[in-house]
Amino acid sequence: MLKSVNMMDVECVSVSDYATSFNDTHITSNTTGSAPGAAAPEPESSKNKSAETLKEFDQDMPVQEGDILIPESRNAVHTLWPDATTSYIITDELVSREAEIKAAFKMISDVTCIRFKKRDTESSYLKLVTGNGCASFVGCQGGAQRLFFASECTVGNLCHELLHALGLYHEHTREDRDKYVTVNWQNIVAGKENNFKVKHGNTQNLPYDLASIMHYGRDFFSTNGNPTVLPKQSGVEIGQRKHLSQLDIERLNKLYSCGKL
Repeated sequence: MLKSVNMMDVECVSVSDYATSFNDTHITSNTTGSAPGAAAPEPESSKNKSAETLKEFDQDMPVQEGDILIPESRNAVHTLWPDATTSYIITDELVSREAEIKAAFKMISDVTCIRFKKRDTESSYLKLVTGNGCASFVGCQGGAQRLFFASECTVGNLCHELLHALGLYHEHTREDRDKYVTVNWQNIVAGKENNFKVKHGNTQNLPYDLASIMHYGRDFFSTNGNPTVLPKQSGVEIGQRKHLSQLDIERLNKLYSCGKL
């Protein structure tokens, strides 16, 4: 039996230590009537499709790729939430949207071992706040970690940000992405080209996922309304924010040592 963890004492856990620090008994079956990982129906609009890019244009905080907040320490170790449990608080201005927030939690907890609980005395926790757009840090940063959930953001947008907070990056920045999508550099807003650059990272030996909730949509950061990212496979849509894909589920369960589905 691997050692147990006192949630009050542990802030964040490094990825390399995670698998050997926690047991493998978190995985539970979906016992709800809704489809696993599915968001409640919500209207689509061009405004919602770009909600994850607003914070970067706001320029009040350092942001990359539209919605990834940059920590003060650029060399911070990538860390995860201890015991696959994320504590949170909802600020007063978001109390009226608690049902939406819980719906986003449910999209994740229905299909993974990850759990969300209201903060008690935990030193590290998510602080859901309003603002301009949707944005999050990647992984557990320690302390009160802000996650922005503005009026423009849907339940699906919030789920996307929660996956950032749990440790996942955007799918389109994977090193193998050019096999699956074409980036139309001429259509990208000037100065935002870095958001589309390939970045080195751990793919967990899982294939590229066009259906991922972490994938950019076709027109993110478009300067002229034309696509900035196009799948090479015909008839495929990208940028959905309705549910976790099967590979999203596998990634989270693998990252948090949940065991096999």
